[in-house]
Amino acid sequence: MKRIFLGGLFYFITGFIFGQQLPQYSQYQRNTFMVNPGAAGIYDFVDLTIGGRFQWAGFENAPTTTYAYGSSVLKANKVRYNPSLRTSQGPIRNPEIKTGKLKHAIGGQVVLDQYGAFRKLNFSGVYAVHVPVTKKFNLSLGTKVGLSNNSFIKERATVLTQMAGYSGPTLVDNEYDQYILNQGNMNFLDIGAGLYFYSKNAFVGVSSDQLTRDMVSFGSSSANFDPNLHFMVTGGYKFPISENLTLMPSVLAKIMSPAPISIDGTLQLEYKEWLWTGISYRHTDAVVLMVGGNFSERFKFGYSFDLSLSQFNKYTAGGHEIILGLMLGR
Repeated sequence: MKRIFLGGLFYFITGFIFGQQLPQYSQYQRNTFMVNPGAAGIYDFVDLTIGGRFQWAGFENAPTTTYAYGSSVLKANKVRYNPSLRTSQGPIRNPEIKTGKLKHAIGGQVVLDQYGAFRKLNFSGVYAVHVPVTKKFNLSLGTKVGLSNNSFIKERATVLTQMAGYSGPTLVDNEYDQYILNQGNMNFLDIGAGLYFYSKNAFVGVSSDQLTRDMVSFGSSSANFDPNLHFMVTGGYKFPISENLTLMPSVLAKIMSPAPISIDGTLQLEYKEWLWTGISYRHTDAVVLMVGGNFSERFKFGYSFDLSLSQFNKYTAGGHEIILGLMLGR
C-alpha cells in the first residue's frame, strides 16, 4: 500500500514540474473576480475577499492555496437598495449589480499556491472598464499585470531513487542538484486578460492567465512551468422559482492543452438572497458541497467541501475551502 502511495505522489510531483496548473477554486460562482479580471468592479463598492483552499486533507505537504482579492469602481457610489431588502428574519440581501452605465474599476490580487516542494507567489494589479451594451447588460474588459515567484523548497522535497515494481521515469541526483542550484527561485512577469458580459441575473466570461509563459531548466533539458496558454470560460444564470427561492446553475471550463479540459458544473439554491447552498461536480475529479451567506450588511462567508473521485480518495479526507468577504461602501 505504501508503494502505491509513493508512486502516485511521484507522478503528481513530476506532473507539476512539467505542466503547472492554475489554482483550483470551488466557489468561483460568487467570486468570479477570482477567475476573470473583467469581473473587477461589478459592484459599486469596495469588495474584499480572503480565502484558503486545502486539498487532499491527510497528505503531508498537500496542495494549499491562500489568496486575497479586492476591487472597487474608481468613483464608488453607494448601491441603492429597496427598503424591502431588509427582512425581519435575517441580514441584508445580496448587493445589486448595476448596469447601463460606463464605469472604471481597479483591483488587486495576492495568491500563494503550494504543491509539495513547489511554491508560487503572485502579486497582481487589475484594471477593468465596463461598457453598457444595453440598459440591462454591460461588457467589461479587464487586464491583469503582476509578478510571480516560482520557488522550490528543498526541505520539503523527497527524492525517490528506486521502488520495487516501479518502472516509470526516475529523478537522478545530478538532475536534482542542478535544479536546486540553477532554478530554485525564479521571478516572472505575469499578464492576464478577460472579457465579462453580465446583467443582474446572468454572466458569461472568458479569460486567460499567464500570457507570459514561465520557462524552467531541469537538468540537461528545459520545460515550461506553463507550456501553453490557460483559458477559462464561465457562465451562470439566476432563475427565480418562488418568492423566496432562487436557483443558479453555473459552469466553469478550464482549457490547458495538452491536458484534458476540466469542467465544473454547479447548482446553487438561494434563500431570500442571504443564505445559499449548492452542489458541484468536477468531471472525474470531485463532488463539491457548499454553503454560505451574508453575516450582515458588510460581511459574507462561504465554505465548500471537496469529496475526491480520483485515485487519491483512498488516502485523503477530501478538501476544504473557506472564504470571508468584506463589503465597504454599501
